[in-house]
Amino acid sequence: QVQLVESGGGSVQAGGSLRLSCAASGYTMNNNCMAWFRQAPGKGREAVATIYTDGERLYGADSVKGRFTISRDNAENMVYSYLQMNSLKSEDTAMYHCAALEGPRAYFHCTYPRDQYFTYWGQGTQVTVSS
Repeated sequence: QVQLVESGGGSVQAGGSLRLSCAASGYTMNNNCMAWFRQAPGKGREAVATIYTDGERLYGADSVKGRFTISRDNAENMVYSYLQMNSLKSEDTAMYHCAALEGPRAYFHCTYPRDQYFTYWGQGTQVTVSS
């Protein structure tokens, strides 16, 4: 059972930066994907960015390209995922969730992320950007 714990959300003014962190434990397979999703009030959940086991960044939403960067550290028994968010805009305000999946289809779902295919979810961390 993979467990995810997020941290790093908060309030910031437009143009500012935040870094979200996600600590994952319990992976049993080498092929896995870590992702960040977000959900703004009254909107559906959207994928922000994904990263595969070997550090390959497979997906980035058009709305965040050039501003957000996903990364990961693979440590013994733990995996850490980070979302560096720069040049934040008011429309980035949302609840951000770390998500993960593992298995033979991990690379495909990491490339074309849809929330229903991600098995494991963090509790979410709020990001609020004021203009």
